[in-house]
Amino acid sequence: MVIATVNPFTNKTVKNFAEDTPEKIEKALTTANAEFTHWSHTSYEERANLLHKVAAIIRQRKDELAHLITTEMGKLIAESIGEVELSADIFDYYADNGERFLADKPVKTERGEAMIRHSPIGVVLGVEPWNFPFYQVARFAAPNIMIGNVVVIKHASIVPQCAIAIENIFREAGGHAGVYTNLLIPGRHVSKLLSDHRIKAASLTGSEEAGANLAAAAGKNLKKSVLELGGSDAFIVLDDADIDKAVEWAYFGRMNNTGQCCIASKRFIVVDAVAEEFTKKFVLRMSNLKVGDPQDLDTQLGPLSSEEAVVHLEDQVRRAVKDGAKVLLGGKRIDREGAFIEATVLTEVKPGSPISYEEMFGPVAVIYSVKDEQAAIALANDSPFGLGGSVFTRDIERGKRVADQINTGMVFINHPTWTAPELPFGGVKRSGYGRELSSLGVEEFVNKKLIRVSDVNDPL
Repeated sequence: MVIATVNPFTNKTVKNFAEDTPEKIEKALTTANAEFTHWSHTSYEERANLLHKVAAIIRQRKDELAHLITTEMGKLIAESIGEVELSADIFDYYADNGERFLADKPVKTERGEAMIRHSPIGVVLGVEPWNFPFYQVARFAAPNIMIGNVVVIKHASIVPQCAIAIENIFREAGGHAGVYTNLLIPGRHVSKLLSDHRIKAASLTGSEEAGANLAAAAGKNLKKSVLELGGSDAFIVLDDADIDKAVEWAYFGRMNNTGQCCIASKRFIVVDAVAEEFTKKFVLRMSNLKVGDPQDLDTQLGPLSSEEAVVHLEDQVRRAVKDGAKVLLGGKRIDREGAFIEATVLTEVKPGSPISYEEMFGPVAVIYSVKDEQAAIALANDSPFGLGGSVFTRDIERGKRVADQINTGMVFINHPTWTAPELPFGGVKRSGYGRELSSLGVEEFVNKKLIRVSDVNDPL
């Protein structure tokens, strides 16, 4: 794959980048491995100071960095600014809480003393996606650097300038070479990296195919992996929901990042009693969006990340219609320069049809009408994915009961699936395994070492 910035607003190449040579990759791994020997023995205070400095630089340069995100993958500029601010918050969160999360944990024992100590494991590989070029890196890098690991990042090939910018920020913050290393390499190099003895573990956010390939390579080399893959989040609207509020959150949940989000609301499962009202109001909310330059604050519908993304999504809509789906809104590519597709609403997608089991990564919403709460739960669970989901109801206890029956890693009541530094993030089924963010984010790539103290005179 070519490593390049291609602005999806124009589909024109802005800048090409040379792929890192084998010699440069070898030097990077050697430097990272050597730096681990130093970094793993630093204090929590020193690690926290670096993360705080990184956060401060990100905030100081947020407009510049947001512009870079929007140029490389088309995110609306206001959302890019929000992503940059969230990324800084994550670095500060682990700087503020990491030492507490990693404190020794006493273990009750009949004799002597025992504790669990969290120790770093080495060089950890992060394979990151294009859709949130700073946030995805922050939630992987911040906890691992606080642990005392060092990180090597293989970022998505369509956001090379974002990838380079993050490494430069770490250098500007005073991080030694090797604490944070960016590699400009295509995905085919990942398996080889995992076979290198200096890489101790890996995390990937991306497609099912990429996750399966990484997991296979990690397993072959007896290395732990964490995967955050696709999602097809259900957005359940029960008969007692506030429909106007549900519609507004449905729009936000579907259109955030132009729908290119693993935790975006994608399947709108609405109880029959309120389905007509919800559908009418939701279609109206999705209509007549201002299409234009994502750098313009007034734009409501920007481009997808790439020409390839538009072609794939348009094909999914075409196949859905061929299989009986009805188009209530949109459904076509927008006739203009750039990677644009209309905001689209589909109904009458048959549960169990091939398209119902696919993730639609873009501004396409599918509305299902079901007879009651139990039917909504059953349909929500009828998916190969299990990342997030949401339930809208005025009865919070009812919402909790429904949430308990949804087979996903996350369920939100009266809000689309969302993220914050303190909230654990991850899924089940084909959405992956492991958790990032919160205190759980430091639990994945550590040696939970038992230290046991006994009296030498204790009996055997």
